[in-house]
Amino acid sequence: MGRTLAMMRIPPSALILGLAGLIPFLWGAATLASPTLQGWSVRSLGPALTGPFVLQSYGIVILCFMSGTLWGFATRAAGAVAASGYALSTLPALWAFFMAGGNPNTAAVALLAGFIALLPLDYMFWRQELAPQWWMRLRLILTAVVVVCLGIGVVT
Repeated sequence: MGRTLAMMRIPPSALILGLAGLIPFLWGAATLASPTLQGWSVRSLGPALTGPFVLQSYGIVILCFMSGTLWGFATRAAGAVAASGYALSTLPALWAFFMAGGNPNTAAVALLAGFIALLPLDYMFWRQELAPQWWMRLRLILTAVVVVCLGIGVVT
């Protein structure tokens, strides 16, 4: 049976937790967009939880988390499909490790590319029916917000 995005309701718990997972991205972008908020954040929370640094560190964490998620989907397959799924699932974490360290400005570009490149992997696992039916609806929402937040990190 074919999958269509319109017919798949995201479970409320997955949606709420997914949206909550956007908070560090939104915070990082907000502190970049507002010098007043950035100053307060540096004084109150420290630079590691402000602006480009929170975008970089949390972006790396989430790309690694997504590698683990895709690995979990690969366990639902067998043979060559499982083997390719395991191999492909390592790419987001490897990308984060090799490309998103160092300078926060270049890291923002690398993370932006990493999250955009993650979508075809999500889609592949979804089309193979290894991910839940609602997976792509959730991933499109979350990725759109992450890309906007990282985009703010790139241009500021």
